[in-house]
Amino acid sequence: METGHIDSLKKRYFYKLYVNIAGQGISLASASFILRGLGPFAYGNFSFLTNFFNEMVIFFDSGTSVCFYTKLSQRREDRGLVIFYTYFMLLVSLLILSVVVISHLSSTYRYLWPSQEIFYVYLAAGWGIFSWMINIFSKMTDAFGLTVPAEKGRLFNKILGLFLIITLYVTGKMNLSNYFYYQYFLFIILIGTLVWIMQKNKYPILKLWRLAAGKIRAYAKEFYNYSHPLFTRAVVGLAVGVLDRWLLQFYGGSIQQGFFGLSYQLGAFCFIFTGAMSPLLMREFSIAFGKKDLKEMASLFHRYIPLLFSVTAFFACFIIVQADKVVSLLGGLKYAGAVIPVAIMSLYPVYQNYGQLSSSVILAADQTRLHRNIDIFFMLLGLPFTYFLIAPKSLWGLNAGATGLAIKTMLILILCDNVYLFFNARLLKFSFYRTIVFQLTSLGSLLLIAFFISFGIDVLFGPFQQIIRFLLAGVFYSLATAVCVYFFPGIFGLGRQDIDNIIKAVAHKVKTKRHPLSSKDKF
Repeated sequence: METGHIDSLKKRYFYKLYVNIAGQGISLASASFILRGLGPFAYGNFSFLTNFFNEMVIFFDSGTSVCFYTKLSQRREDRGLVIFYTYFMLLVSLLILSVVVISHLSSTYRYLWPSQEIFYVYLAAGWGIFSWMINIFSKMTDAFGLTVPAEKGRLFNKILGLFLIITLYVTGKMNLSNYFYYQYFLFIILIGTLVWIMQKNKYPILKLWRLAAGKIRAYAKEFYNYSHPLFTRAVVGLAVGVLDRWLLQFYGGSIQQGFFGLSYQLGAFCFIFTGAMSPLLMREFSIAFGKKDLKEMASLFHRYIPLLFSVTAFFACFIIVQADKVVSLLGGLKYAGAVIPVAIMSLYPVYQNYGQLSSSVILAADQTRLHRNIDIFFMLLGLPFTYFLIAPKSLWGLNAGATGLAIKTMLILILCDNVYLFFNARLLKFSFYRTIVFQLTSLGSLLLIAFFISFGIDVLFGPFQQIIRFLLAGVFYSLATAVCVYFFPGIFGLGRQDIDNIIKAVAHKVKTKRHPLSSKDKF
């Protein structure tokens, strides 16, 4: 890979990183007001309903959004591609709303969404559509190379959201209806911002609405050839994804749903570093395969994916050990039952990101059938586990509620990701065994560091408030990890040369700040 291209990728990554750090801090602050304002019951209803329509969107999407992003990254000037996918988004939106209307008129909504009011079902359907559109527009800005202005827009949206959520909380108007309205408002503002950014940078999607019938057929064929192997996967994914949460709602109720929803949402914090890089790497994999350059794909894989795994694991392992404090600080005593699910699901972003990047290699290589078969196998394998872990003891289950669903989710995810990794190893010619050893070493080392640091802080600073002990543990955990990585860089997927380069770069910046060049030196 050319040096200039690597520098460009790093520049976009670090910009997204800085924005993600600020954005995640704002999101955590917002989450505290949301969780406390809604409570586990209302938050559980929100989590259950929005998950249902998120699964429905994934079903109708059937991998077409991945195809869209891949093709647009390769053909930026293809305006017809954008028009075609806009038509598709509108069609899917109408289909989703039609499902809700039919279920309402036939009264089947009582069985599809147990103990839920139909009004909130409609709101959740709209939420699912808007969330999908946000995802598509974000992919478009990345594909067009507009990462920097798009991230600025997202950060502004989060700041606005924090101000609004605090207002709702302070005025005592935080309820499920107003929370949906709040989400709708932010969705509309962000979509408008992203569209404006594309218009400003000479990607005038608002002016392009017509497409010849022949072009529509050509694009439809292209998307069909890419995505139709994933349709079966989408059908199974919809059934399993909905049944997982439906079983939790039916046997556990809204409060258990709220505990699992909190554990799932907290995992997003661990994407603080890797979330910035993932879409950029997916784009680079697509471009590299478009050039049939497997060597470049392998270089990207080895250079970034182990590092991203370890960086996510750094945050996840700390949250695993500090789960009780995290839950208490964010949600309060009402969410005490979420501690174990939060600890288990803290690993979710580690393997979700790992699997997403691994599967992106398979998809970039047009091996959609392989991707489909792997996903279907593990989704079907997981469904009996869900029933066994969630069902009451009278029905041969363990009645484990949110904890049971968290265990099943992580077990299946880890197995599935490593199967992806096995096929990547075959394609890109690297050792699968070494990747397994790396995962165990990285996670094991970070967990041990987090445990001993947290235990020591609690013993030495027991009388101090919880927030003080949490912050102190975070500081000492970071320092201990830095020392460990210096002596054992392989924990983070780095080599000795990488560590030396980082030290030299930091030393150079410090030296430059202490001894700035005079005007004479500059010339």
